Order: sequence, then C-alpha cells, then structure tokens
Amino acid sequence: MQIRQKLEEMSDQFTPAERQLTSVLLADYPFAGLETIQELSKRAHISAPSISRFVAKLGCAGFQEFQQRLVQELKEGQHSPIDLRNDLQIDSTTLPAAYFRRIDALNKEVAERVTESQFDRLCDLMTDPKRRIFMIGGRMSDTIADFFVRHLRQIRADVSHVPSDPELWPEYLLRMRSRDILLIIDFRRYQANLARFAAQARGRKAQTVVITDKWISPAAKGATELVSVPINSGTVWDSYVPAFVLIEAMLVAMAERDWDATKQRISDWDKLRDEPAAGME
Repeated sequence: MQIRQKLEEMSDQFTPAERQLTSVLLADYPFAGLETIQELSKRAHISAPSISRFVAKLGCAGFQEFQQRLVQELKEGQHSPIDLRNDLQIDSTTLPAAYFRRIDALNKEVAERVTESQFDRLCDLMTDPKRRIFMIGGRMSDTIADFFVRHLRQIRADVSHVPSDPELWPEYLLRMRSRDILLIIDFRRYQANLARFAAQARGRKAQTVVITDKWISPAAKGATELVSVPINSGTVWDSYVPAFVLIEAMLVAMAERDWDATKQRISDWDKLRDEPAAGME
C-alpha cells in the first residue's frame, strides 16, 4: 500500500499533531516528505522524534525507509510502456479473456475508491450554474477531457475544453473567475506544465478538480477535489477505462439532477444542429 493511502486510511488513529503533519505531507505530496526531518519538523511544527514515531506507525523502520518508499512511488509514476513491459510475464494465449477480467477488477476498484459523498460533491461542483467549467488533460488523457466536455455541454452551459497548446492558455485563464472549476485529467507519465497551469488557475481564485492515478499528478497540489482511479492493467498499457466509467457515471447522475432542463437543452441543441443552413433549402 502506498504511503498516501496509509495517511488517508489511518487518519482516525493519529494524534492532533500527527494529523497536522499529515496535512503538511498531503498538501505537497510526495515532495514534502522528501525534505530533511529537520525541515519537515519546522514546517509541521512537530518534533523530529514525533515524526520518527509517526513513520513507525505507517510501517516504516525509520525516516530513511519512509523517504525511500516515497522515491519508489515517484519512480513508478514515471514508468513508460517499456518499463511496464520489462516487469511483466504476459501469456498471449490467455488474451483477451484475462485482460477483460483485469479491467473488470479495476472498475470494481474505482467504485470502492470513490465514495458516495465524494461523487455527490463532484456532481455538485460540475452542475453549479454559477461556476464556469474548464477541462484539460495530458498528452493521452486529453481525449477523456474532450469526451467529458462534449457530453457535459449538452447538460449545461459554460463548459470549455482548454486546448493543449500552452500559448493559448492565457486566454482561458483570463476568463476564469472566482470559484470557477478547472478539471484536469492527468495520468503517469505526467504532463509537467499542467501543474503550472493549475497553480495559475488557483491564483485567479478558480478551484481545481484533478482526476489522476495512485501516484498522483503534480497538478493535484492544492486541488479542491482529488480523485485517484486505478489504471494498472498488468500489461504494457495503463487502462483509462475506469476513468471513463467514473465520468460516464457522473454524466448520468448530472443529467438526472434536473432532467427537465437537460431534456430541453438537448432538444434545443438537436434542433440547431439539424436546422438547414441558410440558402441550403
């Protein structure tokens, strides 16, 4: 189990000082934990011996082992398809049935990871008519953002797909108002400039929602909502199916929240799409 998961799952067992330390670690995960124990002690206002006892609670022999595990998580987050393939023993005779079973297991895992309360909070944020919605993904995951945008536009107004070209980002940043939502979808190997874009959006008082994997995109720092979905398919390719499943479930729930309004918007959308162009009749 990852350090981050342990921090979240064991939070009820921590002392007030340890919960404060946990907040510091999660606010800049995993980098805060890679500082010296003295620097971390100053940031969290907790003594070095208390930090040593804390990491022991997490199952680490000491602070050095704690940092080694964080470094290993960082390395796993940068694995390429070649790295993944080198670690695998794949029996091609069992495909595709074995692969389908693995994806089914990932879908069950995402259903367990995303609680009902978090799911409701996400839908609340994305359907709040007072908030504009902006979305962007990484090199490969931007296709998921595009899928989400295309469907959400038929449910509500003010939904924008931010283009991948950073030269165009200032245009979208200038549109952002306080409490607008920037949703980022970013999986390993992460797109570094998305972290800067997220920070700039928060600088304009927008809120960020990040859908990522268990290794956590750097863009997740300071996020209002962080959703970690399983992607490890046990093959050369990570699977984005669980992310699509989550988004489709959200779209269904959001459409049903005010079906009369959704129905009217889809009807108006279809009329305009099917309307003959001027001079074409």
